[in-house]
Amino acid sequence: MKKPYLSIGTVIVTAVLTLFASMSTLAEDEKAFAEHKFVLQISDMDAAKQTLVLNVAANIMKHYGPDKADVEIVAFGPGLRLLFEENVNGNRIDGLVNNSGVRFAACGNTITKMTKTLGHPPAMNSHATVVPGGIIRIKELADQGYLLVRP
Repeated sequence: MKKPYLSIGTVIVTAVLTLFASMSTLAEDEKAFAEHKFVLQISDMDAAKQTLVLNVAANIMKHYGPDKADVEIVAFGPGLRLLFEENVNGNRIDGLVNNSGVRFAACGNTITKMTKTLGHPPAMNSHATVVPGGIIRIKELADQGYLLVRP
């Protein structure tokens, strides 16, 4: 009888999910004072839609300012590619995080699926916080009064 085992990829993904799940709770309280709260969904691989979601986040922050607005972009399915380390939008993501406090959530379910497909976990942008599920994260934020926008 074969003994059950976990692949190194499964162990890594599980460890990352556990670590970042606790960090996502901290992010929720980071801008509790914000008057305007938005969760932006990206679930498309289309480069134009990835650019659009970043433009929408930048426009929200420009209009309301980082002291009055809270924006989290949640990526899942093919949209997770926005948060890949090698994505061409890396500098824009850096700017949104560093200048406006925009947060980026990466779907753990999608990472697990991509890990199985690729044979290794995808390299993620350092600003991506892994959450157990993208749609679950969107529901959590919606329950806290965030407006869901799917550009």
